[in-house]
Amino acid sequence: MFNQFKMPTQIITGAGSLAELQGLSLKQVLIICDPFMEQNGTVETIGQLLKEKKIGYSIFSEIIPDPTIDVVTKGLIAAIKSKPDGIIALGGGSAMDAAKVIRQIYTTAEKETSVQLICIPTTSGTGSEVTAFAVISDPIVQSKYALVDDQMLPDYAILDPLLTMSVPKNVTADTGIDVFTHCMEALASTNATDFTDACAEKAMKIIWNDLVSVFNDGENSMLREKIHNASCLAGIAFSEASLGICHSLAHALGGRFHIPHGRANAMLLPHVISYNAGLEIEKEIPQLLRYKNIAELLGFKAGTSKATVHGMITGIQRQFKQMDIPKTINECGIDPEEFVAAIPEMAEKALEDKCTLTNPRTPKKAELESIYQRLLRGGY
Repeated sequence: MFNQFKMPTQIITGAGSLAELQGLSLKQVLIICDPFMEQNGTVETIGQLLKEKKIGYSIFSEIIPDPTIDVVTKGLIAAIKSKPDGIIALGGGSAMDAAKVIRQIYTTAEKETSVQLICIPTTSGTGSEVTAFAVISDPIVQSKYALVDDQMLPDYAILDPLLTMSVPKNVTADTGIDVFTHCMEALASTNATDFTDACAEKAMKIIWNDLVSVFNDGENSMLREKIHNASCLAGIAFSEASLGICHSLAHALGGRFHIPHGRANAMLLPHVISYNAGLEIEKEIPQLLRYKNIAELLGFKAGTSKATVHGMITGIQRQFKQMDIPKTINECGIDPEEFVAAIPEMAEKALEDKCTLTNPRTPKKAELESIYQRLLRGGY
């Protein structure tokens, strides 16, 4: 079986790179964002850049966290009305994921094949600006759906770290840990290659070394730029390698209890590493070596492979604690009885999630239920 590595998205980086919008050949643009991007003046800044080049634009600013099918439908109507030849997705993963799906449906329904998608992330977390992934929620069934299609790959990604300078500490932590999880799962994925490993390893080291510093000093522009670039590198890695059950479990957990995605990943990751590495199994399994190698990348080494991975898990938990990440659902204000009652359904949804296909171990539903149970105070 042959592997392939694609990088069709043109990436523009550096402080002030937002100005590169003026170099794109566009006539009419639809800006997709959340209301805050309008309120804080970022949309106005982009609008001014477009006006200077006589590029028309309209705004769809109804994006919400965990964008729903209804939001995508409204955005599609906005696209049909404005007939854009370019869509600018401005914001975090929610804006970019919604814009991908809106562009995909619009070009299919209207038979428009030349609508460029320009993603401008304002948080350093999802890597959505370079991936073929999108996550859309259905509140009726309390689910998140991970969509994957190469046709959703953005044409341009503009990584201007100046847009991230005012990101709050809790969002910096949540999104940064999402990047870390992308790296961890891409490295452990059954679809990992030397090329995806290179991107994931670089991004992981940046996050490991610098995320806590950025959390404590959000005005450090140099580190903000490094974290922003790491997010994109991780996106490149997992767009090709895909992910694993940490994301599958987080999608179901977030869909049911509305925990921020990065935080859900953070709570689950130590338990997922333990399961995937087979730390509870008496013998050593092949997947253990993958996690031992990852642990050594982060500077952990002990007498045995299992001890090395245990050391990495402890180190990860120590870092997460420095960024005030909760360890249990009790700390998130979720009723334990309601959580326990939801576990079977969440585990079933996680089992069906596309990210599960490339997990290094093939889980059973009961094993996923057991991981969820470890999020309760006192464990399982």
